[in-house]
Amino acid sequence: MIVRTLAEIKGTDRDVTSKTWNSQRLLLARDGQRFSLHETILYAGTETSMWYANHVEAVYCVGGEGELINDETGDLHPLSDGTLYLLDGHEHHRVIAHTDLRMVCVFDPPVTGREVHDETGAYPLLTEPVQEVVS
Repeated sequence: MIVRTLAEIKGTDRDVTSKTWNSQRLLLARDGQRFSLHETILYAGTETSMWYANHVEAVYCVGGEGELINDETGDLHPLSDGTLYLLDGHEHHRVIAHTDLRMVCVFDPPVTGREVHDETGAYPLLTEPVQEVVS
């Protein structure tokens, strides 16, 4: 069993920040699961371009307002508390945060936490040995 809080992740290597977001990685590949789980805050007034060539991502908005733009079709979807989107086609997309957006994100395969969006917006496919969790 794994039990972990956002408070204990704050300031560790599981707490990752960029110019447009902060992501706290509750589950990573090293935890030995088939997915990773993150809480990500996209900062108000920012626009983030992303593309997950090597991962499927499900995102559930639990707070805030913004827009999701599918850059392949031009489709625009409002984001607010209770909205889910699934990037099961590896879509190039952008998220515009009108307010801080609080998102719960699930990645398959799990990310390691060391990934950085490359020039295409994608995460590389990294692997890592599983660490034994003491709870």
